[in-house]
Order: sequence, then C-alpha cells, then structure tokens
Amino acid sequence: MSDTSSVHINTKGVAANSYDAIVIGSGISGGWAAKELCEKGLKTLVLERGRPVDHIKDYPTATLSRWELPHRGAITRETRDQNPLISKAAGYSEDTEHFFIKDADHPYIQEKPFDWVRGYQVGGKSLTWGRACARWSPYDFTAPERYGYGQSFPIGYDEIKDWYSHVEKFIGVCGSYDGIPSMPDGEFLTAYELNAAEKHLQKVVKEKFNRHYVSGRWAHITDPQQIHLEQGRAQCQNRNLCMRGCPLGGYFSSNSSTLPWAAKTGNLTIRPHSVVHSIIYDEQKQKATGVRVIDAQTHKAMEFFAPVIFCNASALNTNLILLNSTSSRFPNGLGNDNGLLGKYICFHNYRGSMNGDLDGMEDLYYKVSKPAECIVANFSNLEKRDKDFYGGYVIYSGGYREKLSDKHVQPLLGAGFKEAISEPGTWGVYMYMQGETIAKESNHVRLSRDKKDQWGIPLLITSVGYDDNDDKMVKDFLEQGQLMLEAAGVKNINTNDSGQAPGLDIHEMGGVRMGKDPKTSLLNEWNQLHHCKNVFVTDGACMTSTGSQSPSILYMAFTARAAEYAVSGEW
Repeated sequence: MSDTSSVHINTKGVAANSYDAIVIGSGISGGWAAKELCEKGLKTLVLERGRPVDHIKDYPTATLSRWELPHRGAITRETRDQNPLISKAAGYSEDTEHFFIKDADHPYIQEKPFDWVRGYQVGGKSLTWGRACARWSPYDFTAPERYGYGQSFPIGYDEIKDWYSHVEKFIGVCGSYDGIPSMPDGEFLTAYELNAAEKHLQKVVKEKFNRHYVSGRWAHITDPQQIHLEQGRAQCQNRNLCMRGCPLGGYFSSNSSTLPWAAKTGNLTIRPHSVVHSIIYDEQKQKATGVRVIDAQTHKAMEFFAPVIFCNASALNTNLILLNSTSSRFPNGLGNDNGLLGKYICFHNYRGSMNGDLDGMEDLYYKVSKPAECIVANFSNLEKRDKDFYGGYVIYSGGYREKLSDKHVQPLLGAGFKEAISEPGTWGVYMYMQGETIAKESNHVRLSRDKKDQWGIPLLITSVGYDDNDDKMVKDFLEQGQLMLEAAGVKNINTNDSGQAPGLDIHEMGGVRMGKDPKTSLLNEWNQLHHCKNVFVTDGACMTSTGSQSPSILYMAFTARAAEYAVSGEW
C-alpha cells in the first residue's frame, strides 16, 4: 500500500476527480469496502481524514522493549491533563498514543456524558481494536422485535452467514467448534488453548450452570493458510503488543490486509488528510454524485465524484456527514425524510467487572500470554424472556498467574527479594460484561447550530445515556458472575460497577439504521439509503440493534455483501 495523496488532486475539474466508487473511511469496514470494490474492477478512491500509515513502516513502537520507552509505557501527567478524554481509552498508553486523536484537535459537545474514542489515520481503529470476532446468532437479529423492545434487521442470520464465512477465511479468525446456539461456529483457525484456571472454570460453568465457557473467537492467525501468506501475513507470535501495530500482520487490520490487497489490483487511490464535509446530491439526477472534502492541512475545499459511495467513517462520523449533507430535496440530511437520522444511537454496556483469587494449581503455568480471552456465551433471554431486563450479555474472562505488583513481597531488598520475584504468584481470574443496550429514539446525535470545528464543519452533539434496563443487566451480571466464580472456588471476589459513561466501549452504533420500512429506518436490506440508492452505509451507523456479541466482523460481512450488490447493477 502506498500513499497516493498526490494523485487526482482537484486541479483538472470533474474528469480528473472522478472514480467508479468512493469509500469514506479506511478503518475496518472502509478497508473491506475498498478490497471488495477494487477486486471487482472499480477504480476506487478511499478518503481518510487522518494521516497516512503504512504497514510495518509506520509502527514506531512495535519492536521496542518497555525499558526503551521514555516513561516505561506510562502516560505522563501532562499528556493526561491535555487529553482527559482519550486517555481513558482501553489500550491508550505511551506506546500506542500515536494511534489515537488528541482531544483539543477534535472537539464535540456532550449534552450527556459520552466518551467518544477515535483514531484518525489510514487504518482507523482497526489498528487498535479488541479483535473479538464471535458471530451474531439468529437470536440477536430477532430478539428486539420478538420481545417488543425494538425492531428486527431486514435480514437474518441465514442471509449473512455465508458472508461471515467469506470474511473469516480472509482475515483469519481462531476459535473452537462448540455448537453453541447463541454463538454460532464459523470458519476457524486453531483456537487458543485454555490455561489451567480457565479449564477449571469451563468445567464448573458447564457442570453447575449448563453454560458455555470457551476459547474466544479472535482475529489472530494461529495457523496461517495460503490466503494469509498471499497477504504477506504470518503467524501471531503472542507478543500481546497488538495495539502498537503488528509488523507480522498476526492480527487483522486494514493496513496489513484489506488495503494492501486492494492496492495490488491497481484500482485503489487513498487520499489521507481528507476531512469529508458532506455528500453531494444532484436534484435533477435524484442521486448522490460525489463527496465534498476539506483538506486537513491546507483547509482547501474540493470535490470528488463517483456513481457509488460507501460511507464508512465510523458510526458517529457517518451520522455527522449525512446530517451535514443538506439540499433542497433533503433539508434535514441526506435520506432523512422520516426525521430519524441521528436517532436510535446505541452502544455496549461494559460497566460490570469482577476478579478474584483461585487457590491451587501452583505447579502449573501457561505457554504464552495469549492476546485472546475466553468467552461465556449469552445465556439470557434466548428462547424465552427469562430475566427482568431485555437483551443479553456475554462475559469475557481469563485466568492468569499474579505478578509481583499483584502480591505482597517480603523482604523488599536483597537476595530474598530476588528469590521471591523469581516465582509467579497465585492464580487470579477475572470476568467483565459486554451487554446489549436498547436502541431508543431519545438517544441521539445532532449538529450544533453555532459551533464548528477547525475545518468549518458543525460540531456533533451527543445525547446518549443509560436507562433502567442497563442497570438491571449490570446487577444480573454481578450476581451471576459471582455465583459462577464462587462455584469454582474463587476467593476474595471484588465486583465493580464502574458507572463509566457510554462511549468507552468503542462500540457506538445506530443513527442510520437498517429496516424494512422507510418510515422507521434509513437503510434497506442492502445497506442502501432508502431515498438515495447509490449511497451505502455499512459501518456501525447501520445497526438496528446492538446484540450481545462484538459487532466489527458483522460490519465487515455487511460491507462485503453490500459491495457485491452495488456492483451487480440490480438496483
């Protein structure tokens, strides 16, 4: 992949700035849009608002030892004071901060507390994502409508399962074949082995609760296949330094996989430093004709043109762009006839967590500090509603040997201290929840009428919060998690409701939701705007509900499916 920002700059009019397709955003879904469209022969322009990042070359901390970092990986007080929001993000530290924004550069307005985590560069947050890749089940697609707390997607599991397979084979997803109805099996590479503590928890959770504690489905190459070698990627070495950028391509990112693959076709142009202002709508042609861009460095406005546009700027930025894409036909935002654009924003509930100590097995250890976790598949509200809340949650979990910092060591000096730290501590275990939230019209984003960013684009206002259903779900997790750990003999269990604001889950969704009825949704079953069919939205903005599983691989599957349809000409 090369930086082609010098190609097709707006100097020769429409012809020199015209493509077969434009993709807004280069992250997880944008990279997939680029790959699929380029493979199908479309000259494709990818617009990225951040800086260029080339695989391997632009991972400055990837091979550094902790002692080679100026502050051993710690964030300085000055950095934290200057970035009070982004420094809360999972994985943000001295060795990864270059892949996250600076607060002052990208303001927004929080009507309710919402911590919006962003990474603006080629590859987006695919460089720093958590990499969990479990499939949604049929329950996830239909539960909101079945139980009356939302609407179903216009497609179900049967329509997307083959696209899951298409994506899994290409990106490399490890996992175990478990036959769990609420977490379907996929096209898996060798799963990570459970360590002694995890095997113990697996046995207890199954025998005493009839629940599934299994190796998680993770986007790591544990057993490279030919398709991965052709991408130039290698087996994950379990360095567990993923968010620095992996020079081996051991985990999936746009930079190591989809963008270089698209570039090999000769059909890809990437333009970084391109802040999208809006999508251009032609009143006479009754379709979108291009994208208006502000150059992030020069602040110069320019326009690019294409008959097919994919919006993959990440959920909230996609909402911002569409809300700002006004015309006589769409005075309230592109495709927004029903006034629902920017509404039904939702997220994942991560508030609950716990940990404790597990005696015994001190003669056992583990081979590697694996970059993947175990997962307890959702066991709530499946065949019937059996809880006092709607939706479900999954539990991420793991076992580990405690470190020096986790145990009291005496003496603190001399040979005795050296001997004390030469052996690992006792076993510890942890659990944390990832819960479904209800999509509500009141949870929304909108544009400020009087405040703009440095490029003259209205600031986004976030008005998103928890509800009573979320509180009940956290309570249930804390109760059920503790019961499972106690049954496994875990002691000194600490439970916690962090009360953290929405946003830190980094799974914001909705605002441009899919649906069967144009009166209640913005997108159809092919991720097309109902009222502007040549604009496709396949990032988190398209989500109708959140389900309990991580959504990123579903975005990829939606994108590949929509790209094939976009090229088919059937619309």
